[in-house]
Amino acid sequence: MLDHPTLNHLRALKLDGMAEAFAELQRQDDAAELSHAEWLGLLIDREAANRSTKRYQSRMRAAKLRHGGAAIEDVNYRAPRQLDRDLFRQLAHGDWIGKRQNLIITGPCGVGKTWLACALGQKACRDGRTVLYHRLSRLFADLELAHGDGRFPRLFRQIIRTDLLILDDWGPERLTTSQRRDLMEIVEDRYQNGSIIITSQLPVDAWHDVIGEPTFADAILDRIVHNAHRLPLDGPSLRKNET
Repeated sequence: MLDHPTLNHLRALKLDGMAEAFAELQRQDDAAELSHAEWLGLLIDREAANRSTKRYQSRMRAAKLRHGGAAIEDVNYRAPRQLDRDLFRQLAHGDWIGKRQNLIITGPCGVGKTWLACALGQKACRDGRTVLYHRLSRLFADLELAHGDGRFPRLFRQIIRTDLLILDDWGPERLTTSQRRDLMEIVEDRYQNGSIIITSQLPVDAWHDVIGEPTFADAILDRIVHNAHRLPLDGPSLRKNET
């Protein structure tokens, strides 16, 4: 019997999916009826599925989504928040990410803006895309520190190269000079190169005042808004219904 040596060789070659499938087939009485080609096909299928799962898990770890369990299949369309079902289902297909378009989700506190953004991020990870979540206030603080300790180039590359960047909770505090500069660099380098989801309690019309300096505001908003889908929400906080 070559059971154990074969398993050891598969694991040594890091073919863990094939090793698991091989062990399972050895325990099945009807496996002897399979041809060599059928055996090999089952082993290869399991290895491919195993590697796909590991890549997905790696993308999810890198994404650092605030709601890692959020999924588009679990969206509550009956919640009183005026969610456009047709638009959200269209967004769930992810074509807008491939086209390097943006998404703006606005609405009052508690209507699920962040959860919906994370659900779209999780679906993007499932589709093989890279995703990165940042709460905007914490990102600005991290960038400020990175300017001083030499981490800025590496952090900036990470932000720029991801397929989908989620910037959560825009506003309401007015941006500082360094924050305007950093945001301008981010949206400039990502423009037509990657997609951004922005969530905010503020309507888009109020963003100009948050940025502060008119020249920066015009340039930043032009790159974010002009090719963006908009998902405005409204209604009472859903947290009040949580038990």
